[in-house]
Amino acid sequence: MRILVTNDDGIHAPGLLHLAQAMTKHADVVVVAPDSEYSGAGAAIGAIWEFQPHVTRHELEGIPEAWAVNGPPALAVMYARLGAFGGDFDLVVSGINPGANVGRSVYHSGTVGACLSGRNGGWSGIAVSQASSGWGVEGQAWDESLRLQKWQTASAVASAFVGGFIENPPADLVIANINVPNLELEDLVGWSVTEVGLLPPRAMSAAELVQRAETPDHYDVKVSWGSPIDLPENTDGGAIERGRVSVSYLTRLEAEPRTDLNPAEAALGRLID
Repeated sequence: MRILVTNDDGIHAPGLLHLAQAMTKHADVVVVAPDSEYSGAGAAIGAIWEFQPHVTRHELEGIPEAWAVNGPPALAVMYARLGAFGGDFDLVVSGINPGANVGRSVYHSGTVGACLSGRNGGWSGIAVSQASSGWGVEGQAWDESLRLQKWQTASAVASAFVGGFIENPPADLVIANINVPNLELEDLVGWSVTEVGLLPPRAMSAAELVQRAETPDHYDVKVSWGSPIDLPENTDGGAIERGRVSVSYLTRLEAEPRTDLNPAEAALGRLID
């Protein structure tokens, strides 16, 4: 059993080390992570024709093999799919992201994007994120919140889930998006299988352009934040608001089978057929 551990916060992120160390009890672990911050990269691989892809070997405590890639996490996983790190892996585990990846943050999350890249290669993936104390941008904690993260709780949750996953692997490919409250393990209320909600617990509400006096054609973007939102308890964000671990399963992109044409498809048919 081989597990590829990655993240979107970079090779030196504390959450990555905690997660990788927790995975060593289950399988042979290889860390392949970005060499710098790539939060919000989603499943992007970047303009690889514009830069020279390269990797560097790193030393991480308790991890026998670790590499940093000069690109986003999905690219790191793509290199692994192509055999750059010693053949196939059985599972991609990504995180621990400081800041919950719930609601619309899931679409932009590099933590989740790494798992999407793995599924393209036939590997299941488990993305692990942890809510931050206080609040930060959608899906990411502010730097000063990092010292308050209870990494041991999220790594224990991830280890339990991965252990059960390996013991009885599903027949089909699975991507599980796990979000953990920032609480001590004994203070967790429980866990739920949840829907991906529409919003995170606190969302960006508006953006405006602010002209720079010295360069009139240049504008800064000023983002405003809404108030904390009470989310439905059956959603990923609602679960962590209530002290529960959220487990959401992300489906693959596929067309819905049907025979009738909608108006847009009919118009396309009239143009081409």
